[in-house]
Amino acid sequence: MSVVLPAEWAPQSAVQLTWPRPDGDFAKSFDAVEQTFVTLATAITRFQKLIIACGSDREALRARLLAAGARDDRLHLFTVAANDVWARDHGPITVFRDGHPVHLDFIFNGWGGKFEAGLDNTITRALDAQQVWDAPVDSLDFVLEGGGIESDGLGTLLTTERCLLAKTRNPAFDKPQIEARLKTWFGVNRVLWLKHGDLIGDDTDGHIDTIARFCDANTIAYQACDDANDAHYEDLRALEAELQALRTASGAPYKLVALPLPTAIFDEDDRRLPAGYPNFLILNDAVLVPTYGDAINDPIALGRLQPCFPDREVIGIDCRALIAQYGSLHCVTMQIPSAP
Repeated sequence: MSVVLPAEWAPQSAVQLTWPRPDGDFAKSFDAVEQTFVTLATAITRFQKLIIACGSDREALRARLLAAGARDDRLHLFTVAANDVWARDHGPITVFRDGHPVHLDFIFNGWGGKFEAGLDNTITRALDAQQVWDAPVDSLDFVLEGGGIESDGLGTLLTTERCLLAKTRNPAFDKPQIEARLKTWFGVNRVLWLKHGDLIGDDTDGHIDTIARFCDANTIAYQACDDANDAHYEDLRALEAELQALRTASGAPYKLVALPLPTAIFDEDDRRLPAGYPNFLILNDAVLVPTYGDAINDPIALGRLQPCFPDREVIGIDCRALIAQYGSLHCVTMQIPSAP
């Protein structure tokens, strides 16, 4: 049986969002974060179908999205109970087995038990019960989040040791055992492990989608830091060196695209938040990039990513409201690939 984990730039049928709850973790800033979701949802429906797992007020939400300019024919809302908004980590990871799509439903345990996730862990199956998916769901007894892996679609997986080897995830398995399972489930023949690249404030244990992303099979955009006085400097320089040492399947070095580090953002308790630009979402004809109200670095990041996606529109989405809860744009989205 052949298994393929598509790259994010492969054709997509939809994107999933899980809408924020007024009484959830964003309660103190609900209006701001919901407006971010409205902006994001409207942008997605310009290009493709959007599946939204939301509360019982879905018709009111639909009306608000339509008023904001979302396309009605691409909006699909379903009432589903949820803890939080991070669809990247509780949504389905789609593979193709012998050309047929299958949604892999891994265990989501709130990034190693840091947060309650019992409802989030049931969302993929709850949507399946409402006949949302056009493909079967395969539930696996293994903790894994979509933000923890990157695929080039050609048999290479990029990930971090700090996340996938965390003892709060799958303590019964060591690195070779985990790698063997990744190769089986995702049909990859190479797993590239990174040791460095930890953003301050990140509670995912170092998700790859916060630090390094495939733009195509030969190009990796990554979170850089040029300020020797910044607390990230040494670790992100070490990440850069690791990426420089990596080779493609053909043995060539990767083309590396350095993204600037946003000016530090702090919460009301003076804790630094994990703002970064690699947390972008690739759509069929666009790339949505998180921005942070940074007049210097936002334009630089957008400008460096545009040549990586010459056939796609690169669009900035203000994610300051999201970063207040330690995540960003890619973290709240999950793409659903189209059947080849």
